[in-house]
Amino acid sequence: MTEPESIGELELAALISSRICHDVINPVGAIANGLEMLGEEPDEAMREQAMDLIRKSASQATAKLQFARLAFGAAGSAGAEIDLRDAEKVARDFVQGKHKLEWQGPAVTLPKNKVKLLLNLVALGVVALPRGGTVRVEISGEPPNVGFIVRASGEVAKLNEQVTSLLAGGNGVVIDAHSIQPYYASRVAAAAGMAVTVVPGQAEIELKAA
Repeated sequence: MTEPESIGELELAALISSRICHDVINPVGAIANGLEMLGEEPDEAMREQAMDLIRKSASQATAKLQFARLAFGAAGSAGAEIDLRDAEKVARDFVQGKHKLEWQGPAVTLPKNKVKLLLNLVALGVVALPRGGTVRVEISGEPPNVGFIVRASGEVAKLNEQVTSLLAGGNGVVIDAHSIQPYYASRVAAAAGMAVTVVPGQAEIELKAA
């Protein structure tokens, strides 16, 4: 297996920032469009539609930013732990629309890198379901020695070879804002003393971290 192209810490930070901006630009743009409609539309029914668009888009933007704060952010000092109840909440808010989240695990605190890895796997579970489906989280073991399984089930469940190779630690391609998440997940897994394996199945992708 070839190694992924090496990137420095500054470039890693820049690519993660680009990824976060990519995720929130649509709901933020929709808020701007809704505000413009409010300023120009005299019809009360249309104004209520604009307000509904603003409310939904603000909720989506907030959910994506809260998710990014835990999945990518520092989340406290070195050695900090994160409550899995907080992780579950931001994951449920993040997994919306045509996707559904099922979460099975104890309400405990875990080292931040393990929680960050879990949330990144949840996000990749959503990526694996372009037509929608269910993302199931299973947490097993005794803290802090826990393992994760994230199952993405639905029509055309698939992760491309670039993503699966980066999760395993190698690919040999240029890393960009689109591929930064699996690359970052593999680095977080290494920092947490874990490894990620991807098991494809019929209408299902299993992401396992142990």
